[in-house]
Amino acid sequence: MSLYRTELRRLTKRRFTRWMTLLGLLVLATVMIGVFFSNQKIDAAALAKAERQAEQQYQEQVRWSEQERLACERSKTEGTADPNRFPADCSVITPPPPEAIEAQWFLPSTFDFRESFGFTLLPFAAILALVGFVVGASFVGAEWSTGGMMNLLLWRPKRLTVLLTKLAALLTGVLAVALPAAVAWFGGFWLVAVYRGSTEKVTSGVWQSFALTGLRGIVLALLMATVGFALASLGRHTAMALGGAIAVMVVGQFGLAILLDMAGVRFAEAWLLPTYAVAWMQKKVTLEDWEACNATFTGECRPETFDVTWQQSSVLLGVGLVVILGAALWVMRRRDIS
Repeated sequence: MSLYRTELRRLTKRRFTRWMTLLGLLVLATVMIGVFFSNQKIDAAALAKAERQAEQQYQEQVRWSEQERLACERSKTEGTADPNRFPADCSVITPPPPEAIEAQWFLPSTFDFRESFGFTLLPFAAILALVGFVVGASFVGAEWSTGGMMNLLLWRPKRLTVLLTKLAALLTGVLAVALPAAVAWFGGFWLVAVYRGSTEKVTSGVWQSFALTGLRGIVLALLMATVGFALASLGRHTAMALGGAIAVMVVGQFGLAILLDMAGVRFAEAWLLPTYAVAWMQKKVTLEDWEACNATFTGECRPETFDVTWQQSSVLLGVGLVVILGAALWVMRRRDIS
């Protein structure tokens, strides 16, 4: 019997894998349903209603300005004018021009596929990455804690082959879930845009950009599954991976963020892992330092910026993956199995 098929079947038969995958898919579905019901299509009736609301707002501003002007003139006449409330010349109290109050301010939320879909790919990738990490950690961690790994090595004594075959089965399972989920995500939000928004100006270039972002999200999920698998293999327990993740995020990231802020380090976010994950998905994250002001010829203050690109993120994530997986393979080869 093929070891790969055996491991793949063991992965799919595990109840934890099934329930965790189902939970992740339900969260994704909940997000999509929430976006559907929180948006609506802008038709002629909605536009007319927004224009009426804009006109009402303008008329309220006209009435308020007239009342304030009369109050200003009355206080000037009575000699009780408050300089903190009224200007020296009451005639300057005038309503804004009609075009200053735009009808689009009163339009309901609508889902523009071209403008909004890209932002939905970040939570999509995050949920898949979380599911991949936990499933990967539990898959090999349970084998160590229950003694299944020792029994398997009696049948297949090649340690690295066994471990890498398990990893291959895990990545196949994650990919088998991620690809249909991505197709459903794209299709579902396209329907949201059709019935609750707009699909205008969605060109082939836009589709290509979204597809590449979705592909990077799937790669991130595969990477996190591998990291969870490797950490659990290092510690021979699922808790090793989960505890390590909590330590890195809570102690390492939050504690480091507080320390960097207290030390006044510029572009402190550049030292935090979530910044690189976001940059990987969004191609670039621009950090700003408002403590350093670059004055323009108009006197405007512009902060100094620092760009974190997806290329930098790929190097960091790649090196981290090689180090963690390499350590797991080295320990598997060197340490006694007992």
